[in-house]
Amino acid sequence: MPYERFQFTGADGHQLAAALDTPDGAVRGYALFAHCFTCGKDALAAKRIAVALAAKGIAVLRFDFTGLGSSEGDFANSTFTSNVADLVRAADHLRETRQAPAILIGHSLGGAAILAAAGQIPEAKAVVTIAAPSDPAHITNLFKDRVEDIRRLGTAEVSLAGRPFRITREFLDDVAEHELMAHVAGLHKALLIMHAPSDDTVGIDNATRIFVAARHPKSFVSLADADHLLTGKGDALYVADVIAAWAERYIDPAAIEPAADPSAAPRNVVVRETRTGKFQQTITVGPHQMIADEPVAAGGADSGPGPYDFVLAGLGACTSMTMRLYADRKSLPLERTTVTLTHSKIHAEDCAECETKAGMLDRIDRVIAMEGPLDAEQRQKLLEIADKCPVHRTLTSEIHIVTKAAG
Repeated sequence: MPYERFQFTGADGHQLAAALDTPDGAVRGYALFAHCFTCGKDALAAKRIAVALAAKGIAVLRFDFTGLGSSEGDFANSTFTSNVADLVRAADHLRETRQAPAILIGHSLGGAAILAAAGQIPEAKAVVTIAAPSDPAHITNLFKDRVEDIRRLGTAEVSLAGRPFRITREFLDDVAEHELMAHVAGLHKALLIMHAPSDDTVGIDNATRIFVAARHPKSFVSLADADHLLTGKGDALYVADVIAAWAERYIDPAAIEPAADPSAAPRNVVVRETRTGKFQQTITVGPHQMIADEPVAAGGADSGPGPYDFVLAGLGACTSMTMRLYADRKSLPLERTTVTLTHSKIHAEDCAECETKAGMLDRIDRVIAMEGPLDAEQRQKLLEIADKCPVHRTLTSEIHIVTKAAG
């Protein structure tokens, strides 16, 4: 399944690293996934569930909470409350760039965070918890031998899954004051609770308390023989299958993103600095998001194509599409087109056919390879058609660019 990696601004202003797993075809709905405590967006369970849901038409946004994975910030300064706020910001980002999530999914403490955040994401119709605690303070059981030191010293390093993490007194106070069951009782969204009876990290009694506190519609699915982190690939795939089937009735058919209509009005292209590195930008075009940057030699980090790369990509794509339309309309045996482009600067005096005779000129070299049993006449005609693509015409005609300050 295709996926996009990008960053968005969290509640505290840090850049949070995210991944959006998308279907090959139409997007039937969007989901937001919250990973387990000290895990990350690329944890096995998170990635497997997201990929499996994308295969069923549901795009899934997963991201690293503050201070984890590739996200900015210090984990020691994060709290359960800040995680909830970051989830709301992630939903805001989806709403602004694509479509608000209809499905919210949380694993372990991420499940508790999803329950707490759900009320602030009005478009969400369905909530899924996987091995979630009924009380965020349950997480302190993972380092209960250090709680007294944390309270006495204000902070202490603990070992979780073999990795060191610094936990503060503020974190303990924050998880202690959350009344999660109040959020569950006032959820007003469909709820699916998934839990393994043999979970020895977060006991099955947590699922019972969540289920009893929730209002209908609510469902419970037992994850027989699964462990807390869903390390078994089959367990994660089973979870994704159940979520996709259960969430079917909560996906609005009117919200399904159709294939692009070539006759539709042009979409805005929004380019925004990420403030990561010197040049990195996010480019948003409807439901699509890309990263632009400059090569290392130009002072960038080479985290994405450069501006001229996008110009060449637009010309190349338009060239190939125009040739395809013509070949299909004329029933030509064109099997595949490959367009290779390069951009350079040349001296005007070296271009005999150019009107400008002084200074430097931009030059684009375009090499077109055509596969299929085409004769010489057909190949020549297709080359002529390539020059008629709309982007080619735009680049070779007078362009009027109007610049004004945003209001």
